Amino acid sequence: MTMDDGIAGAGERKEGALLGLQSGRLSRRSFLIGSAAGLGALGLAGCETTDGMSRAEAAKLYGPAPNEKFPVPAVDVAKLNPKYYRRIVPYDTKEAAGTIIIDPASYYVYRIEGDGKATRYGANVPRKGFLWSGDAYVGRKAEWATWTPPKEMIQRQPEARKYAGGMPGGLDNPLGARTLYLYQNGAYTLCTIYSTSDPETLGTGVTSGCTGLLTQDMLDLYSRTPVKTKVILLPA
Repeated sequence: MTMDDGIAGAGERKEGALLGLQSGRLSRRSFLIGSAAGLGALGLAGCETTDGMSRAEAAKLYGPAPNEKFPVPAVDVAKLNPKYYRRIVPYDTKEAAGTIIIDPASYYVYRIEGDGKATRYGANVPRKGFLWSGDAYVGRKAEWATWTPPKEMIQRQPEARKYAGGMPGGLDNPLGARTLYLYQNGAYTLCTIYSTSDPETLGTGVTSGCTGLLTQDMLDLYSRTPVKTKVILLPA
């Protein structure tokens, strides 16, 4: 993995996600989805989903968040595969309530709720060559975090040099509205669970080690995840 670690003022760290960055136009979309940039809308037909949630209900669940520091627009649910809608599902595990389980093979993130249930979120995951597994924990949390491009990216995309000192938080920032930084044995793994506004990326491998949830889902998970929460990354 490439390292991405900068130092902010007052000794505060600024760490960017290990995203699947490709050459081309410098934008949040190009940062995040790399070779998946050509994916079009899914063109889902009908009103009811196989999971029992209507398109109208999904539109409410993934509606705008106008009270954020940077108001978050609604998700275009026409571009969101219904199987990635947030929902409560049966989940048999001995892990404690609150534990986060990332299942890259299925493109889901689970938050264990207890009593055999979990909240399931659709996700994008690391692309081939950057998948990893094991136990980690949330070592730090951030809202509208600063993102710093790694040196390797700046070499590939010189236009990113203007962000060498860090890209401030905002809708165009690759980390989005909320970020959970994953640690092992006291050290930052350089991988995160982050916010994405691109529903087309769910169900794909697009990053260099990180896991992305739609912003509305990330707002939900983040609000219920304290620092030190256990995170399990299953094998792909």
